[in-house]
Amino acid sequence: VIHIAERDTQVGRERKAPGEFVNTWSCDGFVSEGRQPAELGWGSHERHFPPDGRRQEHGSLAAIYLNRPGAATRVRTWTPLAGPLHGFLITHGESVSIADHLTVGDRARPDYRPTVHYAYHPCDDAVLSIHELAGRNWEFQERQRILKDDIVSGRDELGVLLMGHARGAYWYGSQLSIDEARTLCPENSATSLQVTAPVMAGVIWAMKNPEAGLLEPDDLPFDEMLRMTCPYLGQVVGVYSDWTPLDGRSTLFEEDLDRSDPWQFKNFRVT
Repeated sequence: VIHIAERDTQVGRERKAPGEFVNTWSCDGFVSEGRQPAELGWGSHERHFPPDGRRQEHGSLAAIYLNRPGAATRVRTWTPLAGPLHGFLITHGESVSIADHLTVGDRARPDYRPTVHYAYHPCDDAVLSIHELAGRNWEFQERQRILKDDIVSGRDELGVLLMGHARGAYWYGSQLSIDEARTLCPENSATSLQVTAPVMAGVIWAMKNPEAGLLEPDDLPFDEMLRMTCPYLGQVVGVYSDWTPLDGRSTLFEEDLDRSDPWQFKNFRVT
């Protein structure tokens, strides 16, 4: 199982007001993604197809989607600084492209494919904004505000969580604080710099390789990308963990779990 596991703790000077959507990046972009169906790469090890799951009829067949918005779908995940947390299963292109990239065998009946999805805990004001948005039956708030110069503290912890191997779980990614981001590249937040640095690297690579054609990010040379982006990503760390989505479960009420395999999607999903 592979999560793109992210926790944003940046805080603005002025808190969210009623009827306002607040975020550390594009409010329109987040709402657009969040209202789309939750989409995930579907692993060959999965034994429990979701009751609200739907299969794709075309394309790589690496992904499924749930018949509900991503912003209404939460999953359990883990990052080194935040520890265990609930993130939103927001649709993201890498959920499909990574699953397809790592598929072994026939696409329709693969010998191996990991489950891959985004597990995103945005800044606290964005979480409040999503709760309000859902209560409005997904009608976008009248006002939007992107946190930037008024951010007073916090960081964005963004990485990839690899699970199910011999050592349990391994998170590798960027831990970038707002103060570091402003020092490295003024006029940025931690979130925006984690996006713009890879975009810069991708543009430079494309200029050097004009005949490469249309590629997914997974097709690019990771070592070259990291050499260009790491100076802008703060602390880039790898951390092992013994965390599983079964930790501490069924303490208040009985739950429908598959304890024979912690890495089943039904164990990650928050219901």
